[in-house]
Amino acid sequence: MKRIIYVSHDQLNAKYGALKDANPKEDLIVLVESARMVTGDHWNKVRLYFLLSSAAHFVKSLQADGYTVIYQKSATTVDGLKEVLKKYPKLPIISATPSSFRLKKSLAEFGVKFIENDFFLTPPDLFAQWASSQKSYLMESFYRNQRIRLNLLVEKGKPVGGAWNFDKENRSSLPKGYKFPPYLEHKADEIDKRIATELGIKPATIWATSTAGARKVLKNFLDKHFALFGPYEDAMTSDNWALHHSLLSPYINNGLLHPSEVVDAAVKRFEKGDIPIASAEGFIRQIIGWREYVNGMYWHLGEDYKELNHLKAKRELLPLFTDPDKTKMNCIKQTVTDINERAWVHHIPRLMLLSNLALITGTNPQQFLQWMRRVFLDASDWVMVPNVIGMGVHADNGVMMTKPYAAGGAYISKMSNYCKGCIYDPKLRTGENACPFTTLYWDFLDRNHEEFVGNHRMAQQLFGIKRLKDMPEVRKRAQAVLAGLDKGLI
Repeated sequence: MKRIIYVSHDQLNAKYGALKDANPKEDLIVLVESARMVTGDHWNKVRLYFLLSSAAHFVKSLQADGYTVIYQKSATTVDGLKEVLKKYPKLPIISATPSSFRLKKSLAEFGVKFIENDFFLTPPDLFAQWASSQKSYLMESFYRNQRIRLNLLVEKGKPVGGAWNFDKENRSSLPKGYKFPPYLEHKADEIDKRIATELGIKPATIWATSTAGARKVLKNFLDKHFALFGPYEDAMTSDNWALHHSLLSPYINNGLLHPSEVVDAAVKRFEKGDIPIASAEGFIRQIIGWREYVNGMYWHLGEDYKELNHLKAKRELLPLFTDPDKTKMNCIKQTVTDINERAWVHHIPRLMLLSNLALITGTNPQQFLQWMRRVFLDASDWVMVPNVIGMGVHADNGVMMTKPYAAGGAYISKMSNYCKGCIYDPKLRTGENACPFTTLYWDFLDRNHEEFVGNHRMAQQLFGIKRLKDMPEVRKRAQAVLAGLDKGLI
């Protein structure tokens, strides 16, 4: 062997990263399962099952292609590489650039040489060039550049359909009695069963753990959900956990699917003519826009960005985040239960329920960030840090988003069926049955009035407080709600 190629658990693709030029006769492939990654009872076991079984299937596929592969278990990634070097001393180690500051730093200090991480569509230098030219980091500006640069849904420099963004058409709630196609299930094989047994759970057959399985998920989305993805992408319901979402982020984020493969398939499907432009554009925007923007911002904003806490939020993580029985709010109880069972909910519950609650309760951003990292299947540092610190809880003073995503119970009532049967009334802001979201929304605006008074995008919301004659009662009720949430009684 002439060199060691280290492959992380989020770079499981033989066509990209350090493996794209690999030679089975000369390269030793090493994956390391670090104790940091799997030990402790705080990780969602469905998340671990997905990551470990995907890696195990990938190792098997590399071995079938003739590679010598070592799957090393150690305290840390560097410790694992040290163990391998005992058997193969003096071999140089290469890797695709890791996707987190921490791993990049530790591998660089150990002497690992990096090649460019091409698991994204935007080279780091290109994003840095865009970011350095902006007065504000407007995602829409980046996204339009991406459309033109990648020549996607563009004809003669103009957007297909006559607009760059159809987001306003993609905010419908579900009609009563709406029916969804059946869920796609994946039969567990011996690898899945072994990993699940080691974790003490049953195989999570809702998630594929191989490249072939991931491609079935992509095909299922394009055939059965793509057309209706757009209008209902913001809807929430207790009747269906997946709605028309693609469920592809776990596979793109761990490398089983490359974003270019997903985008190419989506455009090809759209060009058949039966997919509305609002659905196609909305989906393409998530892949080439938001995903690339978040990764670029993670690196551009630096390692210390995750420590920001501009609003000085100090509340300890609420007990309801780890135990859904610690709340009577239907929306949160259902959402946390879904996360515990599947390690996934779509972006609106993440933003408008979980992050919104953390924001308006003044929950410490770093504690909330760590919880989000632990429980979601597709959570990586580059995903969660910008999404939580910047978008979710406005801890960066508006560096990424020009206003906080705070909302009361009216939004939840409009976009979901969670309020039906809930003991709390989204229309009420005071009283024992007042929706905690509604009470805390107004209390948040009131508490932070001076902070946002100069923000023109918050003017309408702040003006709304002036019309409320019961703000003293709202403030009093908010204190009772916060105390109840701290004790797991609300």
